[in-house]
Parts: sequence; C-alpha cells; structure tokens
Amino acid sequence: MRIMEIDGIDLVNTTSPAEIAMLNAALSPETNGETHTLGVLASGDPDTGTYPQHEVSAASITTSPVLSYDIKNTASGNVGYLVFNNHVATAEEELALVFEALLDGSVNDLVLDLRYNGGGLLAIASQLAYMIAGDANTNGRVFETLEFNDKHPTTNPVTMQAITPGPFYKQALGFSLAAGIALPSLELNRVFIISGSGTCSASESIINSLNGIGVEVILIGDTTCGKPFGFYPQDNCGTTYFTIQFKGVNDIGFGDYEDGFTPLNSGETGITLPGCAVLDDLSKGLGDPAEARLAAALAYRDAPGTCPAPPPASSLSTITISPLDQLSLQPVTQDTFVRNNRILGLPQ
Repeated sequence: MRIMEIDGIDLVNTTSPAEIAMLNAALSPETNGETHTLGVLASGDPDTGTYPQHEVSAASITTSPVLSYDIKNTASGNVGYLVFNNHVATAEEELALVFEALLDGSVNDLVLDLRYNGGGLLAIASQLAYMIAGDANTNGRVFETLEFNDKHPTTNPVTMQAITPGPFYKQALGFSLAAGIALPSLELNRVFIISGSGTCSASESIINSLNGIGVEVILIGDTTCGKPFGFYPQDNCGTTYFTIQFKGVNDIGFGDYEDGFTPLNSGETGITLPGCAVLDDLSKGLGDPAEARLAAALAYRDAPGTCPAPPPASSLSTITISPLDQLSLQPVTQDTFVRNNRILGLPQ
C-alpha cells in the first residue's frame, strides 16, 4: 500500500515549496485530533491517478521498541528476524522475551534490523549484543570503553571516577526486568544487520562491539551514520551545551568510525564490513521476505558473498535531494535528539 496524495496534494511529484510545506505539516501534526485525508494506492492495483480517500486523525500513541519479530523457515535452517527501533528502558523486557522465542524456535542465524534505530541506552545495546553472541564469545571481553583525550587516559574528567571497561551485560539491570535475571542468548558467531543512514550511536556500538570480539557482522543496506562520540550535557544560563567529550572503543581498542560502517560493495567511505549495499524498499512491509534488504540478507546467507547489483553511490547516503527528500517522515517526539545518541547510566 502506498500513500499517493495528502489533502489532495501529489505526494510523489510535487515540486512546489508551498505544497511541500503543507505535506510536512500534515505529516507532523501539532495537535491531537487534527485530521487529514490520504489518497492510497493498494498493492497490486494499477495507478490510474485516482485514489480511494481515507481520513486519518492525529493521536498520541505509545510505540514499542521491538516493532516486530519472526522466524523464517528456510531449507538450511530457521532464521530469526527482529526489527529493533529504540534503545529505551522498556526494550530490556521486550528483547528478552523475543530472544526466548527465538531460542524456542531453534534459529541458527539472526537478521537484526536496525535501519531506523538512532541509538539510546548503551546498556541496552550491551545486553542485545550479549543475547546475540552469548557467553562463549563475550566472557571477559569488553563491550565498550569510554576514551577521552590523552590528558585523561585513566580517569573520567567529568565524573572524576576511574575509567573502567563496559562489559557485555548478561543479566537484567532493572530497566524493565527485575535486576539479576539471566538473559537468554543465541550463542551466534555471526549476525546479519540491516542498516541505514539512521543507524546511529548505540546501534553502531552493537556493530563495533561484536566486530571487536570476532563475531562476524554482515551489513545489508546503507552506510551507518558514523557516531562513535558521546558527551555529558552542560547547562549554562538557560542553554544546555553538548560538546564532544569521548568516544567509545571496543575490545581491541577501535572506535574510529566517524564515516560509519558500510557494506563492502557500496563504494562509499566508511569502515567496510562484509555485506551488500541495498536501497531501502518502501514497497514492501518490514519482515516481508521479498523486501529488498531482507531478501538480500537471506540470499547472502545461502550464498556468501552474493549480492544484488549495488545501487549508484548517489542513491545511498550521498543522495541528491528531491522533493520527497524534503518531507519530514520522522515521528513527532520530544526526545529524538536524546535517543539518537549513546546514553550512559543504569537504573537508579
């Protein structure tokens, strides 16, 4: 299903700045109950230029950090698929339940979809990395260590505490599960990660930490945003400043991925990992085996090193701005900036 019109404005072809502004206003309503009309083309229907109209109303909703999960039954074994969108406190319980289900489903591979995950709580990222890799891969290894400049090699200059390596957390920490509960793990030696330019910060820490302990990360999609840095907020006269103060490094001391992680065949600048550059497929639902990025992951699993033809570099992160790219497709939230970072700290 595709949205072709909003309030009678051509969503696909308009080039009018005024109409684009109206589309953005409709996509980001300011009040509950605000109504707009969508012209929708159903999947499989011919595009005649005339579309059924549907009235929708804005409302406040609670989103789930785990959008969906599934087990794909293939000839070579069961593959888990998980769409994870937010490293927030409630994700602790949701992820644990999902991994229990994946264990019960006897999966021998995992496709972790982080294409829209901008980051959040670093401890949640650590737990997720553990649930992928398990004890054998993570015991005694470092998930991430904060690294300041050479003036502060051993002491955090903000907290004045000793810098200690961050572990792969194998137990619940009390975010949304009782602290101390053992987390399930798949004990995998590789993971397929679907990525995009919105894969940032704590999500990139998962990639970097697993790569640092020898778990093979196969990247399907686009180059990640490149955000190894973090900061402590500093208030001053009513303004809060966020200056870069540290970066996160993995078990082998690596954290220099300012240009992001990129699939091997993308031709883009970044830290290359095995995998395939594949455009986001908005014509299929997430989890549909025919969706381009998931299909590429499953095909790569069956024939390692096999990728669809890579898109032109200009189609990925260096895309030329078109009218559609000027639309605001992000959810209206007050904490997007906070989530799109690596957030330190544990439950109090």
